[in-house]
Amino acid sequence: MKHITIKDVAKKLNVSISSVSRAFNDKYDIKKETRELILKTAEEMGYFPNPIAKKLSQRKTFNIGVVVPEFINEFYAEIIVAIQEVLIENGFQVLVMQSDNNPELELKNVKTIIHSMADGIIIAPSLDGDNMNYYMKQIEAGCPIVFVNRVPDSITASKVIFDHKKWSFFATEHLIRQQHKKIYHLSAHSNISVAKDQIKGFLKAMKKHKIKEENYKTIETGLLAKEGMAIVEDLIYKQDLPDAFFCVSNPVAMGVIKTLKDNGYDVPRDIAVMGFTDTQIAKLISPQLCSVKQPTFEMGKIAANLLLDQINNDKINEPITKLLNGKLVIRESSIKTSST
Repeated sequence: MKHITIKDVAKKLNVSISSVSRAFNDKYDIKKETRELILKTAEEMGYFPNPIAKKLSQRKTFNIGVVVPEFINEFYAEIIVAIQEVLIENGFQVLVMQSDNNPELELKNVKTIIHSMADGIIIAPSLDGDNMNYYMKQIEAGCPIVFVNRVPDSITASKVIFDHKKWSFFATEHLIRQQHKKIYHLSAHSNISVAKDQIKGFLKAMKKHKIKEENYKTIETGLLAKEGMAIVEDLIYKQDLPDAFFCVSNPVAMGVIKTLKDNGYDVPRDIAVMGFTDTQIAKLISPQLCSVKQPTFEMGKIAANLLLDQINNDKINEPITKLLNGKLVIRESSIKTSST
């Protein structure tokens, strides 16, 4: 089948090639009637503009890369949906890649996007590490990059982050006000920046309410349900269970609840559980999980718009930090109940 070109459309209507081009680019110097006739005829003939040629003429690929640690957690899925909504509306295609919380794979993904000449990248880093040095060099070279979520304070770049310290404090304080006397915080690994902020918030609440040191501790756990399950199994074996767990993430909290229930403990009557990063599934388990809700869609939209500002601005962009707030969603898993 013959490929229809702009020349074929021009010949059919006996107009100049430049007239057809102006019609498709919606230029002001072409009559409305002529433009409509050209577009209608082109459609009938099966012609459509060459997207590659258009991209080359505008010196853009209209592709954006997004790299996240994983797809399993609703947290990143919701951020991706919001990013796509903004970017697609602005004529960009979105390439999403996941690092499986592996810094080496993350770096490989980012390099793949850069080598494909994408117009910009949104990165949700997996861990703090040497990758940041590479990313900063790309920014200095003019590559538009915006970071989301796990971003160290020391990074001088545009980023959208959540106030983990503040909301970790509120979550812990809620457990204290429920009269839970012994509270353990299951934290993320120490090479993740948000883990440090959550620990700071947890300890701040303990200090404010003058909780004795023997009645609280932080345990480096991880971010997955199986990691929470393993820690609780170990604490049961050691007979060292608290009155309440404050967990770094909802998957960890769900793993904690399952293990406690499997071992005959009632949640929250025997032991309360608090999660972090509220998701839809938190309302579907029993008991419903109390957790901190982060504004995932807002994070995604802000990140996408910050990136568009960089792409559309030829001047050097000053780094912008957006620090977002959340909401404490109270459900039954953290509420103190009578043991009778």
